Amino acid sequence: MQGEYKADVSPSECWSRLSDHPNAFLVDVRTRPEWTFVGIPRLESAGKRPILAEWQTFPSMSIDPNFATTVADAIEKAGGDRDAEIYFLCRSGQRSASAAAMMTAHGFANCFNIAGGFEGPPDEAGHRGQRAGWKADGLPWQQS
Repeated sequence: MQGEYKADVSPSECWSRLSDHPNAFLVDVRTRPEWTFVGIPRLESAGKRPILAEWQTFPSMSIDPNFATTVADAIEKAGGDRDAEIYFLCRSGQRSASAAAMMTAHGFANCFNIAGGFEGPPDEAGHRGQRAGWKADGLPWQQS
């Protein structure tokens, strides 16, 4: 889906933009179980909180028909507008690319996909979080 949104960026590039730009937001599109059991980005040191909006609703994993409205409302509530930089995050960068494309189609011109996502691809042992992604880049996160 690249090309239907602004660009793919690394987690570190995203972190820099979130830290330096008041009109930049992170939308984590993973599922509630992923937020609970895998962890979520911590943005307090950038003066922000992640927007949590499931792209696919657990457990059916069907795309949330209200996703665009939910995200638009959350961006507005957080003080953003349609010119905001919105960075979309999922486990590895696939769902977030689809979410960024959808929000671009809904009139948000500055949508970005975070390449590698929160955990990145599995390593040789089948474990995520070591090769690429938010966790592997050493960015702040917490597990509940």
